[in-house]
Amino acid sequence: MSNHFSGNVTQQNLENENLPLSGITVVDLSRALAGPYCTALLADMGARIIKIESGSGDPSREWPPYDGNRSLYYDSTNRNKESVWIDLYSDEGKGVLDVLLSQADVLLENYKLGTLARMGYTEQKLTALNPELIHIAITAYGNTGPLSQEPGLDQVMQGISGLASVTGPVDEDGYRVGIPIIDITSGMIAAFATVAMLIGRMRGYSARNASTSLYETALALSTFQGQTAITLGVAPEKQGNNHPSITPYGVYPTASDRIIIAASTESHWQKFCELLGRREWMADQRFQSGQNRTENRNVLNAMISEELKQKSADYWLNKIRHQGIPVGPLLDYQQVMQSEQTLALDLIQQLTNSAGETIQLLRGPISMNGTPIGISKSPPSLSEDAYSILRDHNYSEEDIQRLCANGTVKEPKND
Repeated sequence: MSNHFSGNVTQQNLENENLPLSGITVVDLSRALAGPYCTALLADMGARIIKIESGSGDPSREWPPYDGNRSLYYDSTNRNKESVWIDLYSDEGKGVLDVLLSQADVLLENYKLGTLARMGYTEQKLTALNPELIHIAITAYGNTGPLSQEPGLDQVMQGISGLASVTGPVDEDGYRVGIPIIDITSGMIAAFATVAMLIGRMRGYSARNASTSLYETALALSTFQGQTAITLGVAPEKQGNNHPSITPYGVYPTASDRIIIAASTESHWQKFCELLGRREWMADQRFQSGQNRTENRNVLNAMISEELKQKSADYWLNKIRHQGIPVGPLLDYQQVMQSEQTLALDLIQQLTNSAGETIQLLRGPISMNGTPIGISKSPPSLSEDAYSILRDHNYSEEDIQRLCANGTVKEPKND
């Protein structure tokens, strides 16, 4: 493991009791990415996340890449959580889940539509267990429609939602976005729904369940592209690295490396022309408005590229930034994680997991009062917190030992 990251989790973390969701308990039945991403965000804000695992556990524990025998996929979205493995196929295991739900504020799950009810946890059952329990569900295609009973994963959704149709080179088939963007943003939407429902409960709002889906989130991501299809009846097309509406906005060559320039306003455009020493472009009829520049994009981009090729990327980055125009290099993730900006924000933090390993994790993206919300607990090993969770829910030591002995609850592994 490399050791060039210097963030220290003990230096800048806000204490959990000072965070806005302190005192909120979430029973997390989700797996893989969308649900765990949601609960990671809630955990960042102070919620207690009790991650319930069953069967072979969260499948993401088995997904590469690995650091030794530890999945980095799993680690990336399971900070600040507690884990307990419960045999949810047994009556006694469901009894343990009943106890946890009866004392929780939120149940979060991303099962296939109807699975939770088939397990015996209908909305009526949940209400009987805990009338104040908020149920948040993330499904594949939503609560109704011809695809509602189908499973769905991120890349499938990128294709069926239209996202892939506007991603990639102009003359090639649509590309998937390089990260599982629909899973991630669905987790964000679910976190927003959770907080909204908690506020609603506090204000006397009667509803106790909310849902989102990968499909609904994917369509929400379409914004002006989707609106174009609705209003004009036109399918937006791939633009490669060009912005579909704004020019100059995209990737441009220099004498060394390519850079991204986003001259999105008329002021930016004028400053950019002056910086290039091409004031005459401002008077050119082809470029006198944002619409004109986009209509004549190919010609304009060729002209801009010829100018930029005269100097290095560093030269242009400094000059363009000085004009207040958004600009940046194209970095890979290794470069990003070592960048001065990443280190200045203390985005990568170091802590020790239950096995005594020193690990580094990317913290959540929120600061409060100028202080980053850090990581208080490493991603848990399978059923790492079984004993403490059961004790907190008033199980006696004798009952805990019995549940572990008969396989209803998995004992924590002695690392």
